[in-house]
Amino acid sequence: MFDPAEPAGIPGDTIHPPGPSNTLQYAINIPNYGTFADAALVAELAAEAEAAGWDGFFVWDHILAPYVVPIADPWVLLTAVAIATRRIRIGPMVTPLPRRRPEELARQAVTIDRLSDGRLILGLGSGDDTRREYSAFDGPADDRTRAELLDEGLEVLAGLWTGEPFTHEGQHFHVNDATFLPRPVQQPRIPIWIAGRWPYPRPFRRAAHWDGAIPVSRDGPLRPEQCRAVADLIERLREDDRIPASDQPFDIAVVGWNRGKQPAEEVVLAQQFAAAGATWFQVALSERYTAAEALDRIRTGPPR
Repeated sequence: MFDPAEPAGIPGDTIHPPGPSNTLQYAINIPNYGTFADAALVAELAAEAEAAGWDGFFVWDHILAPYVVPIADPWVLLTAVAIATRRIRIGPMVTPLPRRRPEELARQAVTIDRLSDGRLILGLGSGDDTRREYSAFDGPADDRTRAELLDEGLEVLAGLWTGEPFTHEGQHFHVNDATFLPRPVQQPRIPIWIAGRWPYPRPFRRAAHWDGAIPVSRDGPLRPEQCRAVADLIERLREDDRIPASDQPFDIAVVGWNRGKQPAEEVVLAQQFAAAGATWFQVALSERYTAAEALDRIRTGPPR
């Protein structure tokens, strides 16, 4: 779910204004491996999260893990989650677009968006090669090439989602008069959040042109003061680039790692992130959680 330093991105079509929303939203964030490689279990956990008052349920997108362990396809997990829930937002946090074909991802995302009645949020980034998820499969291992693929892939996604004839001639992707139907439920398109590793600014310049940012830290868990720096940077970037406003807030989704924290500690941390500009607080559950431990934490409810 991490994103290295990257060159600046290509603007999206419709942009949300900066600043936090009125109410912090809370999500469960889980790997797609280990305990959570079981689609039936993940569907059950998502239904429990909805019943317990969580606002979102997000899953990682990895094809290799730090060690040999069962791994599930995130889009199959999200299909199960979409069917098992009715209200909460769902999505991958995050999908490395450079190891996906954008036309295939466009189809998958629209299918889940329609299945969930418009609840999908698409978290995207360039990924990295620390787990050999690129080099083990002859993919691009250098940051610059992955950044180029991400930027072009974003343009292709947005173009195909219009439902109109779309042509793209780029360095990496070529689309010749393709029309994709159906369109997403969400208009003008499915919200896109872009991941970036702080303190590198370039991923956040890309994020400023879309709908949200998922900041992670280069040196451990993200801290509230780093979230504030991200929020301030994105606000300046949007002002400098004269990005038009819309009725929806620009989202900043942070991850609060649940490493032995007591509920009161999580509440304090969430409040600190909200004050720093975050709009989503994700409680991350490790793949080492047992199913019973994950269920217990989810049933405890969000740290409001």
